[in-house]
Amino acid sequence: MSTSSRPPGAARVAVLERRGRFLVAEPFFERGQRLTLSRDRRADAGDLVLVRSGHGRDGRGAGRAQVARRIGRPDIARDVIEALMLDRGLRRSFDPAVEREAREAAAAPIAAEDGGGSDPGTRARRDLRSLATFTIDPASARDFDDAVSAETVGADAWRVWVHIADVSAYVRPGTLVDREANLRATSVYVPGAVEPMLPDALSNRACSLVSGEDRLAVTVELVVRGDSVSSASFYRSVIRSDQRLDYDRVDRIFGGAEQAGGTWAEPLACARAAAAALAARRASRGALVLGSAEPEFEFDKAGNVLASRPVAQTESHRLIEHLMIAANEQVAKVLDERGAPALFRVHERPDAPAVERLIDQLASLEVPTPALPRGAVTPQQAADIVGEASQLVERYVASRGGRGRRALTRLVLRALKQAYYDPRNLGHAGLQSPRYCHFTSPIRRYPDLVCHRSLLAALGGGSEVPPDRTGLPAVASWSSERERAAMMIERDADDVALCFLLERLLRTLGRESTFDGEVVGLVGAGAFIAFGSGEEASLFEGMLPVRQLRGDWWELNEQRTVLVGTRSGRAIRLGDPVRVQVGSIDAPRGRVDLLPVEV
Repeated sequence: MSTSSRPPGAARVAVLERRGRFLVAEPFFERGQRLTLSRDRRADAGDLVLVRSGHGRDGRGAGRAQVARRIGRPDIARDVIEALMLDRGLRRSFDPAVEREAREAAAAPIAAEDGGGSDPGTRARRDLRSLATFTIDPASARDFDDAVSAETVGADAWRVWVHIADVSAYVRPGTLVDREANLRATSVYVPGAVEPMLPDALSNRACSLVSGEDRLAVTVELVVRGDSVSSASFYRSVIRSDQRLDYDRVDRIFGGAEQAGGTWAEPLACARAAAAALAARRASRGALVLGSAEPEFEFDKAGNVLASRPVAQTESHRLIEHLMIAANEQVAKVLDERGAPALFRVHERPDAPAVERLIDQLASLEVPTPALPRGAVTPQQAADIVGEASQLVERYVASRGGRGRRALTRLVLRALKQAYYDPRNLGHAGLQSPRYCHFTSPIRRYPDLVCHRSLLAALGGGSEVPPDRTGLPAVASWSSERERAAMMIERDADDVALCFLLERLLRTLGRESTFDGEVVGLVGAGAFIAFGSGEEASLFEGMLPVRQLRGDWWELNEQRTVLVGTRSGRAIRLGDPVRVQVGSIDAPRGRVDLLPVEV
Protein backbone atom coordinates (compact mmCIF):
# COMPACT_ATOMS: atom_id res chain seq x y z
CA MET A 1 0.00 0.00 0.00
CA SER A 2 1.43 3.37 -0.92
CA THR A 3 1.97 6.01 1.74
CA SER A 4 -0.63 8.32 0.25
CA SER A 5 -3.33 5.64 0.38
CA ARG A 6 -2.81 4.77 4.03
CA PRO A 7 -5.51 6.19 6.33
CA PRO A 8 -4.40 8.36 9.25
CA GLY A 9 -3.01 6.24 12.07
CA ALA A 10 -2.70 3.12 9.88
CA ALA A 11 -0.06 0.66 11.07
CA ARG A 12 3.04 0.08 9.01
CA VAL A 13 6.26 -1.82 9.48
CA ALA A 14 9.43 0.20 9.87
CA VAL A 15 13.04 -0.19 10.94
CA LEU A 16 14.32 2.25 13.54
CA GLU A 17 17.32 4.47 12.85
CA ARG A 18 19.02 7.04 15.07
CA ARG A 19 19.25 10.59 13.81
CA GLY A 20 21.09 12.68 16.38
CA ARG A 21 19.02 12.63 19.57
CA PHE A 22 15.99 11.16 17.85
CA LEU A 23 14.86 7.78 16.59
CA VAL A 24 13.15 7.75 13.21
CA ALA A 25 10.99 5.04 11.68
CA GLU A 26 12.06 4.18 8.12
CA PRO A 27 9.35 2.28 6.14
CA PHE A 28 10.60 -1.26 5.63
CA PHE A 29 8.56 -2.79 2.80
CA GLU A 30 7.88 0.34 0.78
CA ARG A 31 9.13 3.80 0.13
CA GLY A 32 7.43 6.44 2.20
CA GLN A 33 7.74 9.28 4.63
CA ARG A 34 10.25 8.81 7.44
CA LEU A 35 8.51 9.36 10.78
CA THR A 36 10.00 10.75 13.94
CA LEU A 37 9.42 8.33 16.80
CA SER A 38 8.03 9.22 20.20
CA ARG A 39 10.26 8.05 23.02
CA ASP A 40 9.65 4.35 23.73
CA ARG A 41 11.78 2.06 25.86
CA ARG A 42 10.52 -1.08 24.09
CA ALA A 43 12.53 -0.47 20.92
CA ASP A 44 15.88 0.88 19.83
CA ALA A 45 17.89 1.59 16.70
CA GLY A 46 18.00 -1.38 14.33
CA ASP A 47 14.73 -2.88 15.55
CA LEU A 48 11.91 -3.92 13.28
CA VAL A 49 8.68 -2.45 14.64
CA LEU A 50 5.02 -1.92 13.88
CA VAL A 51 4.28 1.80 14.15
CA ARG A 52 1.25 4.03 13.93
CA SER A 53 1.59 7.59 12.71
CA GLY A 54 0.22 10.21 15.11
CA HIS A 55 -2.37 12.74 14.03
CA GLY A 56 -3.43 15.21 16.70
CA ARG A 57 -6.73 17.07 16.44
CA ASP A 58 -4.88 20.34 15.93
CA GLY A 59 -2.46 18.75 13.48
CA ARG A 60 0.55 19.16 15.78
CA GLY A 61 0.87 15.40 16.25
CA ALA A 62 1.21 14.67 12.55
CA GLY A 63 4.40 12.92 11.48
CA ARG A 64 5.28 11.55 14.94
CA ALA A 65 4.99 7.77 15.24
CA GLN A 66 4.09 5.53 18.14
CA VAL A 67 5.50 2.01 18.51
CA ALA A 68 2.58 -0.43 18.46
CA ARG A 69 4.79 -3.51 18.73
CA ARG A 70 8.45 -4.50 18.54
CA ILE A 71 8.67 -7.33 15.99
CA GLY A 72 12.34 -8.25 16.01
CA ARG A 73 15.35 -7.70 13.80
CA PRO A 74 15.48 -7.10 10.03
CA ASP A 75 18.25 -9.69 9.57
CA ILE A 76 16.15 -12.55 11.03
CA ALA A 77 13.99 -14.33 8.46
CA ARG A 78 11.19 -15.29 10.84
CA ASP A 79 10.95 -11.69 12.11
CA VAL A 80 10.70 -10.30 8.58
CA ILE A 81 7.99 -12.83 7.67
CA GLU A 82 6.09 -11.86 10.81
CA ALA A 83 6.49 -8.21 9.82
CA LEU A 84 5.16 -8.98 6.34
CA MET A 85 2.03 -10.58 7.80
CA LEU A 86 1.41 -7.57 10.04
CA ASP A 87 2.08 -5.13 7.21
CA ARG A 88 -0.53 -6.93 5.08
CA GLY A 89 -3.15 -6.49 7.79
CA LEU A 90 -3.19 -9.93 9.43
CA ARG A 91 -4.20 -9.76 13.07
CA ARG A 92 -1.76 -12.34 14.50
CA SER A 93 -4.02 -12.89 17.52
CA PHE A 94 -7.65 -13.32 18.49
CA ASP A 95 -9.71 -11.04 20.69
CA PRO A 96 -9.85 -12.50 24.24
CA ALA A 97 -13.65 -12.81 24.00
CA VAL A 98 -13.31 -14.92 20.82
CA GLU A 99 -10.67 -17.10 22.48
CA ARG A 100 -12.90 -17.59 25.52
CA GLU A 101 -15.92 -18.52 23.42
CA ALA A 102 -13.80 -20.99 21.42
CA ARG A 103 -12.59 -22.69 24.61
CA GLU A 104 -16.17 -22.97 25.87
CA ALA A 105 -17.35 -24.43 22.55
CA ALA A 106 -14.47 -26.91 22.52
CA ALA A 107 -15.49 -28.13 25.95
CA ALA A 108 -19.18 -28.56 25.06
CA PRO A 109 -19.92 -29.12 21.35
CA ILE A 110 -23.47 -28.59 20.18
CA ALA A 111 -25.59 -31.73 19.93
CA ALA A 112 -26.24 -33.00 16.41
CA GLU A 113 -29.90 -33.40 17.30
CA ASP A 114 -32.08 -33.99 20.31
CA GLY A 115 -32.54 -37.38 21.94
CA GLY A 116 -30.31 -40.29 22.82
CA GLY A 117 -26.87 -40.49 24.36
CA SER A 118 -25.36 -38.79 27.36
CA ASP A 119 -22.69 -36.72 25.57
CA PRO A 120 -24.26 -33.82 23.63
CA GLY A 121 -21.37 -33.92 21.16
CA THR A 122 -21.86 -37.57 20.18
CA ARG A 123 -25.66 -37.71 20.36
CA ALA A 124 -27.31 -39.25 17.27
CA ARG A 125 -24.03 -39.86 15.47
CA ARG A 126 -22.82 -43.00 13.77
CA ASP A 127 -20.05 -44.56 15.79
CA LEU A 128 -17.23 -45.32 13.34
CA ARG A 129 -14.47 -45.66 15.92
CA SER A 130 -14.08 -49.34 15.08
CA LEU A 131 -13.09 -48.48 11.48
CA ALA A 132 -9.35 -48.45 10.79
CA THR A 133 -8.75 -44.78 10.00
CA PHE A 134 -5.71 -42.71 9.04
CA THR A 135 -4.71 -39.18 8.07
CA ILE A 136 -2.12 -38.18 5.44
CA ASP A 137 -0.70 -34.66 5.69
CA PRO A 138 2.62 -32.81 5.51
CA ALA A 139 5.01 -33.76 8.29
CA SER A 140 4.77 -30.18 9.62
CA ALA A 141 0.94 -30.09 9.73
CA ARG A 142 -0.75 -29.13 12.99
CA ASP A 143 -4.43 -29.10 12.02
CA PHE A 144 -6.06 -32.14 10.44
CA ASP A 145 -9.31 -31.55 8.53
CA ASP A 146 -9.70 -34.96 6.95
CA ALA A 147 -9.23 -38.66 7.64
CA VAL A 148 -9.86 -41.73 5.52
CA SER A 149 -11.10 -45.31 5.96
CA ALA A 150 -11.46 -47.82 3.12
CA GLU A 151 -12.28 -51.43 2.31
CA THR A 152 -12.74 -53.65 -0.72
CA VAL A 153 -16.35 -54.56 -1.55
CA GLY A 154 -15.80 -56.54 -4.75
CA ALA A 155 -13.74 -56.76 -7.90
CA ASP A 156 -12.64 -53.21 -8.78
CA ALA A 157 -14.97 -51.88 -6.10
CA TRP A 158 -14.19 -50.11 -2.84
CA ARG A 159 -16.02 -48.36 -0.02
CA VAL A 160 -14.26 -45.20 1.08
CA TRP A 161 -15.19 -43.13 4.11
CA VAL A 162 -13.97 -39.54 3.90
CA HIS A 163 -14.23 -38.09 7.40
CA ILE A 164 -14.20 -34.30 7.68
CA ALA A 165 -13.88 -32.39 10.96
CA ASP A 166 -17.35 -31.32 12.12
CA VAL A 167 -16.54 -27.67 12.77
CA SER A 168 -20.24 -26.82 12.58
CA ALA A 169 -20.77 -28.70 15.85
CA TYR A 170 -18.54 -26.17 17.60
CA VAL A 171 -19.07 -22.93 15.64
CA ARG A 172 -22.67 -21.78 15.48
CA PRO A 173 -23.88 -19.07 13.08
CA GLY A 174 -23.72 -15.56 14.47
CA THR A 175 -21.40 -16.31 17.38
CA LEU A 176 -18.22 -14.34 17.99
CA VAL A 177 -16.10 -17.21 16.66
CA ASP A 178 -18.27 -17.50 13.55
CA ARG A 179 -18.07 -13.79 12.82
CA GLU A 180 -14.31 -13.82 13.26
CA ALA A 181 -13.99 -16.87 11.00
CA ASN A 182 -16.12 -15.15 8.36
CA LEU A 183 -13.93 -12.05 8.62
CA ARG A 184 -10.71 -14.02 8.21
CA ALA A 185 -12.29 -16.37 5.62
CA THR A 186 -9.16 -18.50 5.33
CA SER A 187 -6.06 -19.55 7.18
CA VAL A 188 -2.81 -18.12 5.85
CA TYR A 189 0.23 -20.43 5.81
CA VAL A 190 3.71 -18.91 5.53
CA PRO A 191 7.14 -20.41 6.24
CA GLY A 192 7.34 -21.13 9.96
CA ALA A 193 3.98 -19.56 10.88
CA VAL A 194 0.24 -19.62 10.29
CA GLU A 195 -2.57 -17.11 10.69
CA PRO A 196 -5.44 -19.50 11.55
CA MET A 197 -9.08 -18.94 10.71
CA LEU A 198 -10.13 -20.46 14.04
CA PRO A 199 -8.59 -20.10 17.51
CA ASP A 200 -6.16 -22.76 18.68
CA ALA A 201 -8.69 -24.40 21.02
CA LEU A 202 -10.62 -25.45 17.91
CA SER A 203 -8.18 -25.49 14.99
CA ASN A 204 -5.41 -27.48 16.65
CA ARG A 205 -7.37 -29.24 19.39
CA ALA A 206 -11.09 -30.01 19.49
CA CYS A 207 -11.72 -30.01 15.72
CA SER A 208 -8.41 -31.45 14.57
CA LEU A 209 -8.60 -35.17 13.71
CA VAL A 210 -5.51 -36.14 15.68
CA SER A 211 -4.67 -39.79 16.08
CA GLY A 212 -5.74 -41.70 19.18
CA GLU A 213 -8.53 -39.28 20.12
CA ASP A 214 -12.29 -39.45 19.60
CA ARG A 215 -13.38 -36.70 17.23
CA LEU A 216 -16.66 -35.44 15.77
CA ALA A 217 -16.86 -35.63 12.00
CA VAL A 218 -19.14 -35.35 9.00
CA THR A 219 -18.56 -38.46 6.93
CA VAL A 220 -18.99 -38.83 3.18
CA GLU A 221 -19.34 -42.55 2.48
CA LEU A 222 -18.51 -43.38 -1.14
CA VAL A 223 -18.82 -46.60 -3.07
CA VAL A 224 -16.40 -46.56 -5.99
CA ARG A 225 -17.07 -49.11 -8.73
CA GLY A 226 -14.73 -49.22 -11.68
CA ASP A 227 -13.62 -45.62 -12.12
CA SER A 228 -16.66 -43.76 -10.78
CA VAL A 229 -18.68 -43.17 -7.62
CA SER A 230 -21.78 -45.39 -7.76
CA SER A 231 -23.34 -44.16 -4.52
CA ALA A 232 -22.74 -41.69 -1.72
CA SER A 233 -24.22 -41.07 1.72
CA PHE A 234 -23.61 -38.36 4.29
CA TYR A 235 -23.95 -38.28 8.06
CA ARG A 236 -22.51 -37.03 11.29
CA SER A 237 -20.12 -39.44 12.98
CA VAL A 238 -17.66 -40.10 15.78
CA ILE A 239 -14.26 -41.34 14.60
CA ARG A 240 -10.83 -42.12 15.99
CA SER A 241 -7.78 -41.90 13.73
CA ASP A 242 -5.46 -44.87 14.26
CA GLN A 243 -2.42 -43.48 12.46
CA ARG A 244 -1.05 -40.06 11.58
CA LEU A 245 0.78 -40.60 8.27
CA ASP A 246 2.76 -38.03 6.33
CA TYR A 247 3.32 -37.79 2.58
CA ASP A 248 6.96 -38.86 2.68
CA ARG A 249 6.22 -42.00 4.66
CA VAL A 250 3.33 -42.99 2.42
CA ASP A 251 5.54 -42.53 -0.65
CA ARG A 252 8.18 -44.76 0.93
CA ILE A 253 5.49 -47.40 1.52
CA PHE A 254 4.21 -47.12 -2.04
CA GLY A 255 7.78 -47.30 -3.33
CA GLY A 256 8.55 -50.45 -1.34
CA ALA A 257 11.16 -48.80 0.91
CA GLU A 258 8.99 -49.26 4.02
CA GLN A 259 6.37 -51.77 5.06
CA ALA A 260 2.91 -50.69 6.15
CA GLY A 261 1.85 -52.23 9.41
CA GLY A 262 -1.09 -52.24 11.79
CA THR A 263 -4.79 -52.05 11.16
CA TRP A 264 -4.39 -49.20 8.67
CA ALA A 265 -2.22 -51.09 6.14
CA GLU A 266 -5.05 -52.75 4.21
CA PRO A 267 -7.31 -49.64 4.24
CA LEU A 268 -4.39 -47.62 2.86
CA ALA A 269 -3.99 -50.09 0.00
CA CYS A 270 -7.75 -49.93 -0.71
CA ALA A 271 -7.72 -46.12 -0.66
CA ARG A 272 -4.77 -46.18 -3.06
CA ALA A 273 -6.63 -48.39 -5.51
CA ALA A 274 -9.83 -46.32 -5.33
CA ALA A 275 -7.90 -43.06 -5.82
CA ALA A 276 -6.09 -44.50 -8.85
CA ALA A 277 -9.41 -45.48 -10.42
CA LEU A 278 -10.84 -42.00 -9.81
CA ALA A 279 -7.67 -40.43 -11.24
CA ALA A 280 -8.06 -42.42 -14.45
CA ARG A 281 -11.60 -41.12 -14.86
CA ARG A 282 -10.49 -37.53 -14.27
CA ALA A 283 -7.79 -37.89 -16.91
CA SER A 284 -10.25 -39.41 -19.39
CA ARG A 285 -12.65 -36.48 -19.06
CA GLY A 286 -9.83 -34.00 -19.79
CA ALA A 287 -9.21 -32.53 -16.34
CA LEU A 288 -6.24 -30.20 -16.01
CA VAL A 289 -2.86 -31.67 -15.10
CA LEU A 290 -0.58 -29.05 -13.56
CA GLY A 291 2.61 -30.28 -11.96
CA SER A 292 4.09 -27.99 -9.33
CA ALA A 293 6.46 -27.94 -6.38
CA GLU A 294 6.19 -25.81 -3.26
CA PRO A 295 9.15 -24.94 -1.02
CA GLU A 296 9.24 -26.37 2.50
CA PHE A 297 11.52 -24.55 4.94
CA GLU A 298 13.52 -25.47 8.02
CA PHE A 299 14.29 -22.83 10.66
CA ASP A 300 16.60 -22.79 13.65
CA LYS A 301 15.46 -21.68 17.11
CA ALA A 302 16.59 -18.12 16.44
CA GLY A 303 14.37 -17.84 13.37
CA ASN A 304 17.03 -18.18 10.65
CA VAL A 305 16.28 -20.23 7.53
CA LEU A 306 18.52 -23.28 7.54
CA ALA A 307 17.32 -25.18 4.48
CA SER A 308 14.51 -25.70 2.04
CA ARG A 309 13.41 -28.36 -0.37
CA PRO A 310 10.88 -28.31 -3.17
CA VAL A 311 7.93 -30.55 -2.34
CA ALA A 312 6.46 -31.94 -5.56
CA GLN A 313 3.09 -33.60 -6.03
CA THR A 314 3.59 -37.33 -5.55
CA GLU A 315 1.29 -40.35 -5.45
CA SER A 316 0.57 -39.79 -1.75
CA HIS A 317 -0.58 -36.22 -2.46
CA ARG A 318 -2.68 -37.37 -5.39
CA LEU A 319 -4.33 -40.11 -3.31
CA ILE A 320 -5.74 -37.54 -0.90
CA GLU A 321 -6.48 -35.07 -3.71
CA HIS A 322 -8.61 -37.51 -5.69
CA LEU A 323 -10.56 -38.73 -2.68
CA MET A 324 -11.25 -35.17 -1.51
CA ILE A 325 -12.33 -34.12 -5.02
CA ALA A 326 -14.75 -37.06 -5.13
CA ALA A 327 -16.22 -36.10 -1.73
CA ASN A 328 -16.54 -32.44 -2.76
CA GLU A 329 -18.28 -33.38 -6.00
CA GLN A 330 -20.81 -35.60 -4.24
CA VAL A 331 -21.63 -32.92 -1.67
CA ALA A 332 -22.00 -30.32 -4.43
CA LYS A 333 -24.31 -32.68 -6.32
CA VAL A 334 -26.66 -33.00 -3.32
CA LEU A 335 -26.62 -29.25 -2.63
CA ASP A 336 -27.33 -28.42 -6.27
CA GLU A 337 -30.09 -31.00 -6.74
CA ARG A 338 -31.88 -29.84 -3.58
CA GLY A 339 -31.46 -26.15 -4.34
CA ALA A 340 -29.81 -25.67 -0.95
CA PRO A 341 -28.26 -22.29 -0.12
CA ALA A 342 -24.52 -22.92 -0.39
CA LEU A 343 -21.24 -21.71 -1.87
CA PHE A 344 -20.00 -23.49 -4.96
CA ARG A 345 -16.41 -23.47 -6.15
CA VAL A 346 -16.66 -22.02 -9.64
CA HIS A 347 -14.01 -22.21 -12.35
CA GLU A 348 -15.42 -20.77 -15.54
CA ARG A 349 -14.40 -22.15 -18.90
CA PRO A 350 -11.53 -20.22 -20.52
CA ASP A 351 -12.05 -17.66 -23.25
CA ALA A 352 -11.35 -18.93 -26.76
CA PRO A 353 -8.74 -16.21 -27.58
CA ALA A 354 -6.75 -17.12 -24.44
CA VAL A 355 -6.73 -20.79 -25.40
CA GLU A 356 -5.77 -20.05 -29.00
CA ARG A 357 -2.90 -17.91 -27.70
CA LEU A 358 -1.77 -20.75 -25.43
CA ILE A 359 -1.63 -23.16 -28.36
CA ASP A 360 0.31 -20.57 -30.36
CA GLN A 361 2.79 -20.11 -27.49
CA LEU A 362 3.33 -23.85 -27.01
CA ALA A 363 3.77 -24.35 -30.75
CA SER A 364 6.40 -21.58 -30.83
CA LEU A 365 8.40 -23.68 -28.34
CA GLU A 366 7.85 -26.87 -30.36
CA VAL A 367 5.72 -28.41 -27.62
CA PRO A 368 3.07 -30.88 -28.88
CA THR A 369 -0.41 -29.32 -28.89
CA PRO A 370 -3.98 -30.45 -29.52
CA ALA A 371 -5.55 -29.47 -32.82
CA LEU A 372 -7.81 -26.43 -32.86
CA PRO A 373 -11.25 -26.94 -34.42
CA ARG A 374 -12.18 -25.12 -37.57
CA GLY A 375 -14.28 -22.04 -37.04
CA ALA A 376 -15.14 -20.43 -33.73
CA VAL A 377 -14.05 -22.25 -30.57
CA THR A 378 -16.93 -22.82 -28.14
CA PRO A 379 -16.43 -22.43 -24.36
CA GLN A 380 -16.61 -26.20 -23.83
CA GLN A 381 -14.13 -26.81 -26.64
CA ALA A 382 -11.82 -24.24 -25.05
CA ALA A 383 -11.96 -26.11 -21.73
CA ASP A 384 -11.32 -29.43 -23.47
CA ILE A 385 -8.36 -28.03 -25.40
CA VAL A 386 -6.71 -26.58 -22.29
CA GLY A 387 -7.16 -29.86 -20.43
CA GLU A 388 -5.61 -31.85 -23.29
CA ALA A 389 -2.82 -29.29 -23.66
CA SER A 390 -1.94 -29.59 -19.96
CA GLN A 391 -1.67 -33.37 -20.30
CA LEU A 392 0.54 -33.05 -23.39
CA VAL A 393 2.73 -30.53 -21.56
CA GLU A 394 3.12 -32.92 -18.62
CA ARG A 395 4.19 -35.75 -20.93
CA TYR A 396 6.57 -33.44 -22.84
CA VAL A 397 8.18 -32.22 -19.62
CA ALA A 398 8.53 -35.77 -18.30
CA SER A 399 10.33 -36.77 -21.51
CA ARG A 400 12.85 -33.98 -20.88
CA GLY A 401 13.59 -34.96 -17.28
CA GLY A 402 11.38 -32.22 -15.87
CA ARG A 403 13.01 -29.32 -17.74
CA GLY A 404 10.55 -26.61 -18.71
CA ARG A 405 7.82 -27.58 -16.22
CA ARG A 406 7.67 -24.28 -14.38
CA ALA A 407 7.63 -22.13 -17.51
CA LEU A 408 5.12 -24.22 -19.42
CA THR A 409 2.82 -24.63 -16.42
CA ARG A 410 2.71 -20.85 -16.09
CA LEU A 411 1.65 -20.53 -19.71
CA VAL A 412 -1.23 -22.95 -19.11
CA LEU A 413 -2.29 -21.12 -15.94
CA ARG A 414 -2.38 -17.77 -17.74
CA ALA A 415 -4.88 -19.19 -20.21
CA LEU A 416 -7.29 -20.02 -17.39
CA LYS A 417 -9.75 -17.89 -15.48
CA GLN A 418 -9.38 -17.60 -11.73
CA ALA A 419 -11.57 -19.83 -9.58
CA TYR A 420 -13.93 -18.18 -7.10
CA TYR A 421 -16.87 -18.81 -4.79
CA ASP A 422 -20.46 -18.22 -5.85
CA PRO A 423 -23.94 -19.16 -4.56
CA ARG A 424 -24.70 -20.32 -8.12
CA ASN A 425 -23.43 -23.59 -9.47
CA LEU A 426 -21.55 -22.64 -12.63
CA GLY A 427 -19.34 -25.73 -12.87
CA HIS A 428 -15.61 -26.25 -12.54
CA ALA A 429 -13.81 -26.25 -15.89
CA GLY A 430 -10.41 -27.22 -14.52
CA LEU A 431 -11.79 -30.43 -13.06
CA GLN A 432 -14.28 -30.82 -15.92
CA SER A 433 -16.86 -31.22 -13.17
CA PRO A 434 -20.47 -30.03 -13.57
CA ARG A 435 -20.80 -29.44 -9.80
CA TYR A 436 -18.08 -28.68 -7.29
CA CYS A 437 -17.78 -27.13 -3.85
CA HIS A 438 -15.22 -26.87 -1.08
CA PHE A 439 -16.29 -29.08 1.82
CA THR A 440 -13.19 -30.92 3.01
CA SER A 441 -11.28 -28.16 4.86
CA PRO A 442 -13.67 -26.42 7.29
CA ILE A 443 -10.90 -25.74 9.84
CA ARG A 444 -9.14 -23.41 7.42
CA ARG A 445 -11.76 -22.21 4.88
CA TYR A 446 -15.04 -20.50 5.71
CA PRO A 447 -16.88 -21.59 2.52
CA ASP A 448 -16.36 -25.21 3.60
CA LEU A 449 -18.10 -24.47 6.90
CA VAL A 450 -21.00 -22.88 4.97
CA CYS A 451 -21.33 -26.06 2.89
CA HIS A 452 -21.32 -28.22 6.04
CA ARG A 453 -24.21 -26.24 7.46
CA SER A 454 -26.08 -26.37 4.18
CA LEU A 455 -25.61 -30.12 3.73
CA LEU A 456 -26.62 -31.01 7.28
CA ALA A 457 -29.69 -28.77 7.10
CA ALA A 458 -30.67 -30.27 3.73
CA LEU A 459 -30.39 -33.81 5.07
CA GLY A 460 -32.72 -32.89 7.93
CA GLY A 461 -33.30 -34.69 11.21
CA GLY A 462 -31.18 -32.30 13.23
CA SER A 463 -30.96 -28.78 14.57
CA GLU A 464 -28.71 -27.38 11.84
CA VAL A 465 -30.03 -24.13 10.35
CA PRO A 466 -29.35 -23.54 6.63
CA PRO A 467 -27.23 -20.52 5.68
CA ASP A 468 -29.04 -17.26 4.99
CA ARG A 469 -29.44 -17.26 1.22
CA THR A 470 -29.57 -13.46 0.98
CA GLY A 471 -26.17 -13.07 2.63
CA LEU A 472 -24.32 -15.65 0.54
CA PRO A 473 -23.29 -13.38 -2.39
CA ALA A 474 -21.40 -11.13 0.05
CA VAL A 475 -19.80 -14.11 1.79
CA ALA A 476 -18.76 -15.54 -1.57
CA SER A 477 -17.24 -12.28 -2.77
CA TRP A 478 -15.40 -11.66 0.51
CA SER A 479 -14.09 -15.23 0.72
CA SER A 480 -12.78 -15.02 -2.85
CA GLU A 481 -11.08 -11.70 -2.08
CA ARG A 482 -9.46 -13.00 1.11
CA GLU A 483 -8.30 -16.14 -0.68
CA ARG A 484 -6.48 -14.05 -3.30
CA ALA A 485 -4.91 -11.87 -0.60
CA ALA A 486 -3.77 -14.97 1.31
CA MET A 487 -2.17 -16.41 -1.82
CA MET A 488 -0.22 -13.20 -2.37
CA ILE A 489 0.99 -13.14 1.24
CA GLU A 490 2.03 -16.79 1.08
CA ARG A 491 3.87 -16.27 -2.22
CA ASP A 492 5.66 -13.16 -0.98
CA ALA A 493 6.61 -14.83 2.32
CA ASP A 494 8.11 -17.75 0.38
CA ASP A 495 10.16 -15.26 -1.65
CA VAL A 496 11.42 -13.56 1.52
CA ALA A 497 12.44 -16.89 3.08
CA LEU A 498 14.20 -17.94 -0.14
CA CYS A 499 16.15 -14.66 -0.21
CA PHE A 500 17.40 -15.23 3.33
CA LEU A 501 18.34 -18.79 2.44
CA LEU A 502 20.19 -17.61 -0.68
CA GLU A 503 22.15 -15.11 1.40
CA ARG A 504 23.11 -17.92 3.77
CA LEU A 505 24.18 -20.11 0.85
CA LEU A 506 26.33 -17.35 -0.63
CA ARG A 507 28.07 -16.82 2.71
CA THR A 508 29.10 -20.48 2.50
CA LEU A 509 29.91 -20.72 -1.22
CA GLY A 510 31.13 -17.17 -1.81
CA ARG A 511 29.53 -14.18 -3.54
CA GLU A 512 31.21 -15.03 -6.84
CA SER A 513 29.57 -18.44 -7.07
CA THR A 514 27.75 -19.36 -10.27
CA PHE A 515 24.60 -21.45 -10.65
CA ASP A 516 22.89 -23.52 -13.29
CA GLY A 517 19.47 -22.13 -14.10
CA GLU A 518 16.51 -22.31 -16.43
CA VAL A 519 14.40 -19.61 -18.07
CA VAL A 520 10.93 -19.71 -16.47
CA GLY A 521 9.48 -16.38 -17.57
CA LEU A 522 10.10 -13.58 -20.07
CA VAL A 523 9.19 -9.89 -20.15
CA GLY A 524 10.54 -7.05 -22.23
CA ALA A 525 12.91 -6.05 -19.44
CA GLY A 526 14.53 -9.46 -19.08
CA ALA A 527 14.26 -13.12 -18.16
CA PHE A 528 13.15 -14.75 -14.92
CA ILE A 529 15.54 -17.54 -14.03
CA ALA A 530 15.02 -20.46 -11.65
CA PHE A 531 18.42 -21.49 -10.31
CA GLY A 532 20.25 -23.29 -7.54
CA SER A 533 22.65 -26.14 -6.90
CA GLY A 534 22.56 -29.64 -5.44
CA GLU A 535 19.40 -30.35 -3.44
CA GLU A 536 18.36 -26.73 -3.96
CA ALA A 537 18.51 -26.88 -7.77
CA SER A 538 15.94 -24.50 -9.34
CA LEU A 539 14.71 -23.52 -5.87
CA PHE A 540 15.54 -19.81 -6.19
CA GLU A 541 14.26 -17.36 -8.77
CA GLY A 542 15.62 -14.04 -9.93
CA MET A 543 15.53 -11.51 -12.75
CA LEU A 544 18.24 -11.35 -15.40
CA PRO A 545 17.80 -7.86 -16.90
CA VAL A 546 18.42 -7.48 -20.64
CA ARG A 547 20.60 -4.46 -19.83
CA GLN A 548 23.13 -6.95 -18.48
CA LEU A 549 23.17 -8.79 -21.83
CA ARG A 550 25.47 -6.28 -23.47
CA GLY A 551 26.34 -6.18 -27.12
CA ASP A 552 22.84 -6.77 -28.44
CA TRP A 553 19.31 -5.36 -28.52
CA TRP A 554 16.73 -7.84 -27.25
CA GLU A 555 13.07 -7.97 -28.18
CA LEU A 556 10.24 -10.33 -27.24
CA ASN A 557 8.62 -12.32 -29.99
CA GLU A 558 4.88 -11.96 -30.58
CA GLN A 559 4.07 -15.01 -28.42
CA ARG A 560 6.26 -13.65 -25.56
CA THR A 561 8.06 -17.00 -25.37
CA VAL A 562 11.43 -15.99 -26.86
CA LEU A 563 13.79 -13.02 -26.41
CA VAL A 564 15.56 -12.44 -29.72
CA GLY A 565 18.83 -10.54 -30.17
CA THR A 566 18.15 -8.23 -33.13
CA ARG A 567 21.85 -7.95 -34.02
CA SER A 568 23.09 -11.48 -33.40
CA GLY A 569 19.87 -13.43 -33.95
CA ARG A 570 20.52 -15.29 -30.69
CA ALA A 571 17.45 -16.48 -28.81
CA ILE A 572 16.59 -16.96 -25.13
CA ARG A 573 13.59 -19.29 -24.94
CA LEU A 574 11.37 -20.40 -22.11
CA GLY A 575 12.91 -23.56 -20.66
CA ASP A 576 16.44 -22.80 -21.92
CA PRO A 577 19.35 -23.64 -19.62
CA VAL A 578 21.47 -20.67 -18.49
CA ARG A 579 24.29 -20.06 -16.04
CA VAL A 580 24.04 -17.05 -13.75
CA GLN A 581 25.58 -15.24 -10.83
CA VAL A 582 23.74 -13.39 -8.07
CA GLY A 583 24.07 -9.63 -8.44
CA SER A 584 21.96 -8.36 -5.53
CA ILE A 585 19.37 -9.59 -3.02
CA ASP A 586 16.55 -7.48 -1.56
CA ALA A 587 15.15 -9.83 1.10
CA PRO A 588 12.26 -7.64 2.40
CA ARG A 589 10.87 -7.42 -1.13
CA GLY A 590 11.79 -10.98 -2.08
CA ARG A 591 13.80 -9.82 -5.10
CA VAL A 592 16.97 -11.24 -6.62
CA ASP A 593 18.82 -9.59 -9.52
CA LEU A 594 21.11 -11.82 -11.56
CA LEU A 595 24.18 -11.41 -13.75
CA PRO A 596 24.84 -13.52 -16.85
CA VAL A 597 27.63 -16.06 -16.95
CA GLU A 598 26.54 -18.20 -19.90
CA VAL A 599 23.38 -17.36 -21.81
